[in-house]
Amino acid sequence: MSKYIFFLLPVLGLLTGCSSSDTETTDTPPNLILIIADDMAWDDSGAYGHPSIRTPNIDRLAREGMRFDQAFLTTSSCSPSRASIITGTYPHQTDAEQLHWPVPADKLTFVEKLKAHGYWTALAGKYHLGDALKDRFDLIAAVGTSGFVMNADGPAEEAPEKKEDGSGCENWLATFQQRPADQPFFLWLAAVDPHRPYTSDIVAEPHRAADVIVPPYLPDVDTVREDFARYYDEIHRMDDYIGQLMDALEKSGEADNTVVLFISDNGRPFPRDKTTLYDGGIKTPWIVRWPAAVKAGTTTASMVSAVDIAPTFLSLAGAEVPPVFEGVDFSPVLHDPSATVRDWIYAEDHWHDFEDYTRAVRDQDYKYIRNFYPDLPNTPPADALRSPTFAKMLQMRAAGTLNDAQLACFREPRPEEELYDTRKDPHELVNLAGDPAFAETLAQLRTKMEAIRQETGDILPARRTPDEFTRYSGQPLPVRKRPRPSKAEMELSSTE
Repeated sequence: MSKYIFFLLPVLGLLTGCSSSDTETTDTPPNLILIIADDMAWDDSGAYGHPSIRTPNIDRLAREGMRFDQAFLTTSSCSPSRASIITGTYPHQTDAEQLHWPVPADKLTFVEKLKAHGYWTALAGKYHLGDALKDRFDLIAAVGTSGFVMNADGPAEEAPEKKEDGSGCENWLATFQQRPADQPFFLWLAAVDPHRPYTSDIVAEPHRAADVIVPPYLPDVDTVREDFARYYDEIHRMDDYIGQLMDALEKSGEADNTVVLFISDNGRPFPRDKTTLYDGGIKTPWIVRWPAAVKAGTTTASMVSAVDIAPTFLSLAGAEVPPVFEGVDFSPVLHDPSATVRDWIYAEDHWHDFEDYTRAVRDQDYKYIRNFYPDLPNTPPADALRSPTFAKMLQMRAAGTLNDAQLACFREPRPEEELYDTRKDPHELVNLAGDPAFAETLAQLRTKMEAIRQETGDILPARRTPDEFTRYSGQPLPVRKRPRPSKAEMELSSTE
């Protein structure tokens, strides 16, 4: 599930082409606001060229800032993605790589580093990180669970009053307004939109079926178009909250010293998107607005990864970047869109409702995917299984009217290896892994993946985790316990 990010950058460092670590700390360090959408595809906004989704405020961010066209997440699963972002490490390093696993208390996050550096830190909206990290924030106004506020030097208090419209954005503005006047601030603002389930009439002018662009791996039929239209409505509702926040930021007089970075936690909750390592799952919108230094209306093809957020925030704040963080500081790109900070990204898929263990390496041209459990189909998440789209796909499968691309989520066994030319084949429909003409590329990316796995301690678990739902109906199964493997089991699996 995805989120979006606003954050401030030190003006002097970027205007001179240097990172904040190369310059003296200014008297007014930048504020940082991180906004995360929940389950939004990278190109489902006007800012990324969609002709009919109404996203005036996201589009405004792009007009007034920089749009990243090669931005990626480390996973396409809700809580593991957030755990990776806040710890600056890959999901398998967080000990929270499976859905709903809480981040352990011993994990370092960039939030407490900002706090130690003098920042007031707050979270509003969807939490989904686990109880152990609550003390990293000075204030938390959560939705979707019992709301509360936590003060650093006092007991927990009641959260601000919520409208409870289901967006997850109800407390964003109130949280912004509680920032202290004498401290720089960091806000983690997390929407629930556009996460399923969807309902009708949540916006004044609902999107129509005719507004929908259906990707080729889904059937272009009325049922699917209506499902997409409700998904578009939730994006539009979240966009309105972004506009309210941006208006408040402008009125506060702090907009020029604020960098806005907008992202999602994973792709849309449809088959072959969320919980997959195709670009529909791991590619994310990524927009940075910073009037003081970022030229309005610019775009960049520089690759960035979600693990880069933690070191970048700390660098821009003038704080020390711990060596445990796996990411790189991408702030040079904000000054020079042609700058390169990384040549590849790494992504992974773990248990999310259903067992899986898949890895991907992607550069600017090609993506290599390794399916370690090829006997399992590429099953969508349970909420997508219960969607009108998947119900229609089941009917069409029985009738024999799905094409080969649309049958991909049913196919078992899966190929053990997949290779895609992401420039010529952006929907990743033609697997080149068996093509002799691409043998060298396949070997290079296979070697790169193995090196990353060894360097980061990414090892195959000793045992598989049981599915929590049936794979075609999405109905709950009786066995749900998912204990973490013991240290002995992990050591055993690393030797196998």
